[in-house]
Amino acid sequence: MRAAQTPCAGSRGDRSLQKGGFAAELDTVKARLARGTPIEVWFQDEARVGQKNKITRRWAKRGTRPSAPHDQRTKSAYIFGAICPQEGKAAGLVLPFCNTDTMNLHLAEISLHVAPGAHAVVLMDQAGWHLTPKLELPANISIIAIPSKCPELNPQENIWQFMRDNWLSNRVFSSYDDIVDHCCDAWNKLVDQPWKIMSIGLRNWAQEF
Repeated sequence: MRAAQTPCAGSRGDRSLQKGGFAAELDTVKARLARGTPIEVWFQDEARVGQKNKITRRWAKRGTRPSAPHDQRTKSAYIFGAICPQEGKAAGLVLPFCNTDTMNLHLAEISLHVAPGAHAVVLMDQAGWHLTPKLELPANISIIAIPSKCPELNPQENIWQFMRDNWLSNRVFSSYDDIVDHCCDAWNKLVDQPWKIMSIGLRNWAQEF
């Protein structure tokens, strides 16, 4: 888990759901593909995990006030994650920062998980490294941008919440390598639960095509 090529076509607005909705954007992608090409809908995002960690709710005996560790150090890593809820698949990398180079690595990783002969439509927010023309977009991937300030349209956000609540919060990481190890372990646990990816990630509006 620790780990060709044409730039993204069109302008940022051309790939935004704000123009006609998901169905219209999907039709634009299909028009460029061979008739009958299977389509996989993926959702992508990044999550920062660091020593200054989150504190989440925990089960405890009524009347008690359980303590939770909270570190003030600042080493961190990023999980680049993508899910295909319809198939229960996920593709992830743990990387030191977010930029065009690391985004290219993640696109290449997603490409490896797309079924042979299929084409992946990857929905993601409008971060600069997501939509730059410097991206090396694999031939079996197209990007559709999610409108600004609409995280509710991206179920990968709910995946992050699930991972933090169950595996990544309420702990102290001793080093950067320890952060990476925990992130990899958490992501691999998710990959081993395709039914959980489906349960959290399926959206009717993204599957009716």
